[in-house]
Amino acid sequence: MRLTPWLAAGLGLAGILAGAGPATAHKAAPPPGPRWGACPAEQKELVAAGAECAKVAVPLDYADPGGRTIRIAVSRVKAKDQAHRRGILLSNPGGPGGTGLANTLALKETLGKVGDQYDLIGFDPRFLGDSTPIRCGPAGPQDPPRKKTSPRQDFEDGAARARRTADRCFAHGDNAALLPHASTRNVARDMDAIRAALGERKLSYYGVSYGADLGAVYTQLFPRRADRIVIDSSTDPDATQYELFQRAGKPQEAGLDEWAAWTARHADTYHLGRTAKEVRGNVQRLLKRAETRPIPLAGTRISAPLTRLFLRQFVQHAENDAALARTVRTLVDAAEGKDVEPNSELAALLGFLNSPDVEASMTGGAIFMCGDGGWPAGGWPEDSETYWKNMQRSRATQPVFGPLVNDMTAPCAFWKSTPREPGTRIVNNHVPVLMLQAVRDNNVPYDGALALHRKLKGSRLLSADIRSHGVYGRGAEGKTPVPCADDAVNAYLGGRKLPARDLTCPKPQSVKETR
Repeated sequence: MRLTPWLAAGLGLAGILAGAGPATAHKAAPPPGPRWGACPAEQKELVAAGAECAKVAVPLDYADPGGRTIRIAVSRVKAKDQAHRRGILLSNPGGPGGTGLANTLALKETLGKVGDQYDLIGFDPRFLGDSTPIRCGPAGPQDPPRKKTSPRQDFEDGAARARRTADRCFAHGDNAALLPHASTRNVARDMDAIRAALGERKLSYYGVSYGADLGAVYTQLFPRRADRIVIDSSTDPDATQYELFQRAGKPQEAGLDEWAAWTARHADTYHLGRTAKEVRGNVQRLLKRAETRPIPLAGTRISAPLTRLFLRQFVQHAENDAALARTVRTLVDAAEGKDVEPNSELAALLGFLNSPDVEASMTGGAIFMCGDGGWPAGGWPEDSETYWKNMQRSRATQPVFGPLVNDMTAPCAFWKSTPREPGTRIVNNHVPVLMLQAVRDNNVPYDGALALHRKLKGSRLLSADIRSHGVYGRGAEGKTPVPCADDAVNAYLGGRKLPARDLTCPKPQSVKETR
């Protein structure tokens, strides 16, 4: 899941100290370069590629550059084509909360020869992965799934978990001192500190989802340090985090309608209905059942909120249509009392939810969703009843996803840490940026990208009429590629000018289906 906008006031003194201000702010001697060594053994892709890794010291608080420092984990794969070397390319995989030490290397398959012209620089954002970490206190034993419940009971259970998460994250270790400095604004500053440590005048960048928002913030803070910037699947910079979650409900319902029509065409395989209306009816009956009697499967019980989360995960990409149909078929059978095993895709999700990885993922997401708290419209409501009322109100037009996107999706309502500064408002920004967006993205809707496009006055927008979250490099992920998007990004990173005008890619000839 993604996503953080960064919304609120001007640059101020901290922006100048971070390197965004007048030339006089840059007269200090450059820091010594990183001490490169072997990458961690668990980073197998980096080790296999012959990458080197290091830690870069950055200020915990950029308003106090001589104070406490933290360390950012950085990787480097040197440019193979030194004769045509263009500089450094950083990236961010999204989240928020995604680690990125090997992410830029993972782009190399799609970058092709252009990737050989850059030092490929990966990094784990502050407080994540191998960078100075923030870890919450142990969650403790979980309550067993309820045999009987209600929408209100599920909501109360979720609110209680969110409150416990906020409490144990704030109280654990040194987190009370670290958490106020977890922000997109500071991650952008850390990126510029990496650039400076590497002795580079500028940096190039590719970011997707939350990483796209991060790229926009970087261009605002450091317009003279931005070289080739590509952002993929971005959001409205004037919306709060909660508003962004809410706005996803309508396009997710539309995505479910698309899937229902596809599934109806394959009625003989999945037996979920011969019309889209019948298929959707089966999904809504499944949810209604789970709202009172969670679905017994594989030794656990799957609640309605969890079912909605699974549906959202699959409906993002058209290539997942078959996997979503198999998952719904399995859940319907289980709800009817049949002795079934989870299909492979559902088993993988259940396995992830029961693994240690889920705790790290949720912690990383929370510290940035809650840390970017200085939004114009107040961010996450503090009154839990606001969420409940919004959830109930949404059911009329968004019966499947409304209760999910209006819920307390992060512990931010109970967050005890106060951000040290507001977020970064995108204003008077003329930095050249190549933007990519799927027209039917139901994670971060298209109109949000249009809003950011208007703010980034030097940008060009390349649209692709597909149901997808992310446009560039889809072929490397096993999805149907969008060749015109891949070509446009590689041409721009390779030195060509931005397109003269906004572009729309033709639809890919086919969407791969996994049967």
